Amino acid sequence: MSKLLVFLLVLFAIYWVRRLLTKPKTPPPAGPAPREPQASMRMLSCQRCGVHVPENEGVRRGGDFYCCEEHARGGH
Repeated sequence: MSKLLVFLLVLFAIYWVRRLLTKPKTPPPAGPAPREPQASMRMLSCQRCGVHVPENEGVRRGGDFYCCEEHARGGH
């Protein structure tokens, strides 16, 4: 019985060493693609309340810049 256990241990050791030596060289898993740097957005001040808002989120009226449609209309 002990010879069978030794034989199985030797087979397992050979299998394990062979597996380590023939391990495929795979590249590391690709993570998310690097993001493109975003263009910086100009921050403009509202003519009414003075809050700074990105230019693409505000409203332009008559050459002036406002943070929202309500301030552009002149409402409260």
